[in-house]
Amino acid sequence: MIRGLYAITPTTTDDARLLQWVEAALKGGAQLVQYRDKSTDAQRRRQQAEALLALCRKQGRPLIVNDDLQLVLDIGADGLHLGREDGDLATARRQLGPTALIGATCHQRLDWAETAVAAGASYVAFGRFFASRSKPQAPPAPLGLLHEARRRLDVPIVAIGGISVDNARSVIEAGADAIAVIEGLFGSHDIAQRALQFQRLFIEPQAARP
Repeated sequence: MIRGLYAITPTTTDDARLLQWVEAALKGGAQLVQYRDKSTDAQRRRQQAEALLALCRKQGRPLIVNDDLQLVLDIGADGLHLGREDGDLATARRQLGPTALIGATCHQRLDWAETAVAAGASYVAFGRFFASRSKPQAPPAPLGLLHEARRRLDVPIVAIGGISVDNARSVIEAGADAIAVIEGLFGSHDIAQRALQFQRLFIEPQAARP
């Protein structure tokens, strides 16, 4: 079950700093990590992914790789996240097997989510819900989408896009099982404390879900 803080790594060439950031996020309560690096430096990406996988295994948390099926296969990562233009989900499911975590970006489209689930998605991600520095051109998604997705889908729902400790509760109460965060987590001067603040939102009493 995917629930809680879903940490997405920022891109950096500083391997040591990346590991420090992710270790702090895990100590603070991040439930899973997505390695996201859109660069073309395959060697560095593999080195970073392998190091992150070792760290996540030590902490008992899954590592998901963004948009690189071959890298998942090469290092034995726990799963793959696919954007709309980043490969065929059904093919990924066949190659990775039934237990791999495979997520799909669905923006603001519930029909895309239903198609992804039919193709074998483990979870679906909607957003952006708020202004986002990492995806400023992404179409905005209404909170009501989460209510409807909760009613129609039987896989975990991830909310992404401009999520902060100040607005995260609104997407959780609307139906999100997890919140995917980059800048709102790794942009903090105290990553472990910020992760703890996010994770507490899933523990503290909240309004009943629809």
